[in-house]
Amino acid sequence: MPAPAFRAAATRVRVPATSANLGPGFDAFGLALGLYDDVVVRVAESGLHVDIAGEGAETLARDERHLVVRAMRAAFDRLGGQPRGLEVVCANRIPHGRGLGSSSAAIVAGIVAARAVTVGGAELMDQAAVLALASEIEGHPDNVAACILGGFTIAWTDEGHEAHAVTLAPSQETVPVVFIPANPVLTEVARGLLPATVPHADAAANVGRAALLVEALTRRPELLLPATEDRLHQDYRTPAMPESAALVAVLRAQGVAAVISGAGPTVLALTDEGTAEKVLAEADPAWAAHRLELDLEGASVLPLSG
Repeated sequence: MPAPAFRAAATRVRVPATSANLGPGFDAFGLALGLYDDVVVRVAESGLHVDIAGEGAETLARDERHLVVRAMRAAFDRLGGQPRGLEVVCANRIPHGRGLGSSSAAIVAGIVAARAVTVGGAELMDQAAVLALASEIEGHPDNVAACILGGFTIAWTDEGHEAHAVTLAPSQETVPVVFIPANPVLTEVARGLLPATVPHADAAANVGRAALLVEALTRRPELLLPATEDRLHQDYRTPAMPESAALVAVLRAQGVAAVISGAGPTVLALTDEGTAEKVLAEADPAWAAHRLELDLEGASVLPLSG
């Protein structure tokens, strides 16, 4: 492969927050949400400069360890070679360590930005290749699939560990509301609480609910409450996020389809127009509660202004 050429102009990439699992769809389902990180990248003559505003501005590395940069480096290797220098500016709005896909957003932003600043990048790296690399870096495809493709996604890996995904249009009657606690929970901690095996009856119940959730989320939102029942992961993770588990129980008792978002501790409620406002009005002030839109576009390259 000949050495790639790079565009001189800066490129802006926007990536959405995502919620994985959605109750029963453990490590398979994802939903793209209207909360975004923006990354602006310019190929420079030499060196690496990273600037960060918003979430993580006080704690994230500003060197080769930064996840956006690491993802860009991996993508440039796949595209044929590294540029001489990089300038990277991150405007972060997705909370970190809250189960809203911040790491997936950083990975996808880096890969898509690297592809965008490489001449012919879209031909050298199609969406399937973006998904494969993002999944390789992240370790699983559920969040990155939704971040790349937008909408409601179902992701899986084949026997060769290659990631695949399909995207479906969620019902426009569905209104996501997120309840974000002040303190994060590490994904590794939440995943470490899961047992190696589960009862056959629990696995069977989740299969049925996950199948029902596809119908509920795309065509029949009145079925969202039963469709979001889970027996595989949420109860096991309660010790790491008792307040989140309690909030899920309270909301579900009120008829609201509430789940732990990803590995938590954010709570995602899938509501409708009237219920969203009621749920927001009753939200505990200790939680940051937000009504969000559904994102149907996924990762996108945008003009620098606007």
